[in-house]
Amino acid sequence: MSVMDKLKHMLKGHEDQAGKGVDKTGDMVDDRTRGKHSRHVDTAQDRMKDQLRSDRDQGGPPQT
Repeated sequence: MSVMDKLKHMLKGHEDQAGKGVDKTGDMVDDRTRGKHSRHVDTAQDRMKDQLRSDRDQGGPPQT
């Protein structure tokens, strides 16, 4: 089981809270680097949130 799978399992049902945590962490990194890597931080935040959302979408009803 990969690390991402373990995280998804632990966060199941709390994706919104985890997304807020991802935002806070990215903002902290931006603060500490004075925005030097903000583009990369934003990309990482978006990808992490997509990963969290993809797990929720798979368990839900089929989309039409």
